[in-house]
Amino acid sequence: MNETKITNNVELATFYVGDALCGMDILKIQEINKLMDMTKVPQAPSYVTGILNLRGQIVTIIDLGKKLGLGSTEATSSARNIIVSSPGEHVGLLVTRLSDVVSAETDKIERAPANMGGIQGDFFSGVYKTEDKLIGILDVNKVLRLEEQGH
Repeated sequence: MNETKITNNVELATFYVGDALCGMDILKIQEINKLMDMTKVPQAPSYVTGILNLRGQIVTIIDLGKKLGLGSTEATSSARNIIVSSPGEHVGLLVTRLSDVVSAETDKIERAPANMGGIQGDFFSGVYKTEDKLIGILDVNKVLRLEEQGH
């Protein structure tokens, strides 16, 4: 008899922040868009790039590079805003460029080390190894929660 082993997979949208390959559960993403005209916010933390109006919704854009301690994300033609819904507000994560969608087996996701290539491990819920890459799985809630405490 063939035993079918049920594996739980999570679809990870992967993207680069500087040279670091990161990913997040694709279900947490509301949309991805190109850079638009952002309005600077006076007295905002340094990692807040600005706010933009997305079809009537105000979205706060966080420079994920600065947030993770990897330096500023340049507003190049490949940079994107990953819009995620968080309670009461919409937040965009500014990333260097998008990569692939990776189907990750949840039982192969390992705990994130305390420090991942200079990035605080706190921001990651785990790491996933593909044949040739290591993907840091971003804990979106932690990134956003720490943003709230930063005022």
